[in-house]
Amino acid sequence: MDVLLTGVYGRCGTALIDHLHDRPEYDFTYYNRSDRPDDHPYGGYETVVGDVTDGEKLTETAAGHDALVHLAAYPYTDGSWTDIFEPNIVGMYNALEAARENEVETFVFGSTNHVVGGYEEEFAPELYTGETDIVLRRDDPVRPDSYYGASKSFGEDLGRYYVENHEYPKRFYALRICSVRSAEYDHPYGDAEQGVEDGEFEHGSEEYEREIARMKAMWQSRRDFAHMVECCLEDDDVEFDIFHGVSDNRNRWFDIEHARNRIGYRPRDDGDEWDEPPA
Repeated sequence: MDVLLTGVYGRCGTALIDHLHDRPEYDFTYYNRSDRPDDHPYGGYETVVGDVTDGEKLTETAAGHDALVHLAAYPYTDGSWTDIFEPNIVGMYNALEAARENEVETFVFGSTNHVVGGYEEEFAPELYTGETDIVLRRDDPVRPDSYYGASKSFGEDLGRYYVENHEYPKRFYALRICSVRSAEYDHPYGDAEQGVEDGEFEHGSEEYEREIARMKAMWQSRRDFAHMVECCLEDDDVEFDIFHGVSDNRNRWFDIEHARNRIGYRPRDDGDEWDEPPA
């Protein structure tokens, strides 16, 4: 399967490099705003340098591909409308147009939990420790917590429009990714440890423990994320659907039974199995 991957050098894209790049059934084309030098941990991979706001180049690059995994975006919840508009709105349109014009059958979209982030804002921190009975399902009303979350909600809607009104793409998978981290911090203590390293708080502080509780509920390990994308690439049944990108964490508030049943998602990790950061 020939797969075009945008935004390859972000946290989610590098998880796919780590876990899927060497799989013989996939031939990846990497599309990113910049390349990486050879001495970089992800240097040496052949990369098409281009921006998703360049619709002509993206369409040209998508030719001959069976699937498009679209991860490129402005990823921060504090972004302004100006920050968000071109990469997330125009870029999403360009990616879908590239798929349509090149008859790409499968489109996997890196959406976000921030599409429904308003629930967390209302019910945290009790949400982190299982003190509420909230379980979000894919058809619950969206509650974006930012321009970023709203832009991803738009991307989901635009994807539905394309599969229902155009011949291509045939299949659209929206992954509401929770908390995928870089390889160094790929564990439920990652955000807390990074906060200590950045001088934001100390070990054992209330802020440190809160970050741990949240990540134990929200963590999606890099291997579980790559597995979820692979489930989408191997599926040939879905027309449009939304799946929650989270590991099998005991206190998660995002439903994954739908992903289990619909695309065969079988996460291997549970944040609650950790009781300390790695040595």
